[in-house]
Amino acid sequence: MIKKRVAIIGSGNIGTDLLIKIQRSSYLECVLFIGRNLSSPGMAKAISLGIKVSDESIQAIIKDPDCCDIVFDATSAKDAIHHWEILEKLGKIVIDMTPAKLGGLCIPAVNMAESIILKNINMITCGGQASIPIAYLIGKLHKDIEYIEVVSSIASKSAGPATRLNLDEYIETTELGVKLFSNAKNAKAILNLNPAEPCIDMQTTIFAKLDNPKIDELKIEVDKMITSIKKYVPGYQLLVEPIYENGKIVVMIKVQGLGDYLPKYAGNLDIINCAAVAVAEQFAINNQS
Repeated sequence: MIKKRVAIIGSGNIGTDLLIKIQRSSYLECVLFIGRNLSSPGMAKAISLGIKVSDESIQAIIKDPDCCDIVFDATSAKDAIHHWEILEKLGKIVIDMTPAKLGGLCIPAVNMAESIILKNINMITCGGQASIPIAYLIGKLHKDIEYIEVVSSIASKSAGPATRLNLDEYIETTELGVKLFSNAKNAKAILNLNPAEPCIDMQTTIFAKLDNPKIDELKIEVDKMITSIKKYVPGYQLLVEPIYENGKIVVMIKVQGLGDYLPKYAGNLDIINCAAVAVAEQFAINNQS
């Protein structure tokens, strides 16, 4: 197996956790870790791992466009738009970790095959990766879903500056993904940054307003989906199995991280980063040459 060379733009929590996960991959090799400040904690971690680093942002790839096969963009939605204008011309495969909505929205357990043929793959959001597989199943079994709401709570310490800067985009992209995959008429996404000590694990609750729920069938499908997602996100867990109350289906998910960069409470890093690595690895497997 020839490893695909990847570059990561963004040295914050997401980018640094992603780097550590890629280091374990049998299919990927990080050849360049890019940020803007060589003294940042993420840069220090990359240097300690012996990874080549740059503080020149997108210019580092412009100067050496042949350095990598895949680019993970872990910056901000605004920066990702600018980066894609450049990376598209350079013919790069981009896995977008930001809620920029530029490429195809990807949930590996649902549409992996359709996603890995795209040039720009958007990993939506951490809340989207946690909730949309369940919303997809609800939509698969039910028609005329009036409304789906997803509420995610994450530890405040796990949300870096880019995540906080992107809160509006987070809401928009998560809602777009929920509607797209479930065919619900309306969707609402909420993200709570919980400052509690000790830090809480990531939890996401999905509410779906509909009539005539197929709870028994949904339970079977949810169990299958959990098993599928756990293959690439080991800490993905069903906290409350599907129930129907007050005219709504309710399902609750918990995600614990692997503790690669931040402690295990940071399941929001794992749910999106593990999904992104799964996509990149499948691309590598399908494109051996």
